[in-house]
Amino acid sequence: MKPNTRNNRISYGKSTLALLAATGALFTASCKKDDDHSGHTQLEYPYKAGATVAMITDVVRNVAGDKADVSGIIGEGVDPHLYKPTSSDVKLLQASDIIFYSGLNLEGKMGDILVRMATSGKPVTAVTETLLDDGKYVMSDEAEHYDPHVWMDVSGWMKATEVIGAALEKFDPENSEEYAKNTKQYSAKLSELHEYGKKAFATIPENSRVLVTAHDAFNYMGRAYNMEVRGIQGISTESEAGLKDINDLVDFLVERNIPAVFVETSVSQKNVRALIEGAKAKGHDVKIGGELFSDAMGETGSYEGTYLGMLDHNITTIVRALGGEAPAKGLNGKLSE
Repeated sequence: MKPNTRNNRISYGKSTLALLAATGALFTASCKKDDDHSGHTQLEYPYKAGATVAMITDVVRNVAGDKADVSGIIGEGVDPHLYKPTSSDVKLLQASDIIFYSGLNLEGKMGDILVRMATSGKPVTAVTETLLDDGKYVMSDEAEHYDPHVWMDVSGWMKATEVIGAALEKFDPENSEEYAKNTKQYSAKLSELHEYGKKAFATIPENSRVLVTAHDAFNYMGRAYNMEVRGIQGISTESEAGLKDINDLVDFLVERNIPAVFVETSVSQKNVRALIEGAKAKGHDVKIGGELFSDAMGETGSYEGTYLGMLDHNITTIVRALGGEAPAKGLNGKLSE
């Protein structure tokens, strides 16, 4: 069922409203262009590209190459569901010549700021826009809230990469061929990763092909790679897990004899630890299969601090913990010990 956007309205606190008011005073012509006296404008390189979450920032850097100075707002280990924009975030976006964000309400607390940027005439692109046009791709929860975690399906993120490439080609047509080439090359790497995921997940014994995590960030991964997915919390970490939710999952772990559950880098481990203790009290030992990247990537400068490394880590960690076959250092042999 297609989510009802009326059920997806975002409420803003006083601090965010104050930022929105301040944003209006910040708008000036920020795009660095020089008039060449022929009626056209020329970009000054590198121009500034802004992005919200690190997964998008990384793709924009790969597609834009040296033509853009790309800055991201939400970095490693930070939960975007709970993130509150600061005045420096507003200034970063205002100084950007082009902006990319996820959409599907991932950046809920930044929503109005992004709208203001767009209505000022600045190019602002939701990388999930073509997935919404599909009508069937985007997932939602029982309350019909969009599931924004598209990056967990590498094939879905390939679509987002195409959107980014097309937006850069439109913004800077003089370098459209370079952006098209970069998009093609990066998409080839994503395609290889996607095939790795399909083959690796298929090696997990069928009765163990269940992924239990702190929150519902892995449904696209489950659909793409034929895995049953259970999250303690809902799509957003703003939702609270009740005692019944935890007890029901404990019963599920015991009944299905699930060997491992997973913690996340940007979410508290408290509820996962409660699952393990609950299962142990019923005579079933469950281990932590590893720490997964859900809403944020790894350390800046590391392989896991790239989108390719993030997903390589997740796929490899899950497969090996659930009894499947995957090389210890992942597809590209670059994973940390």
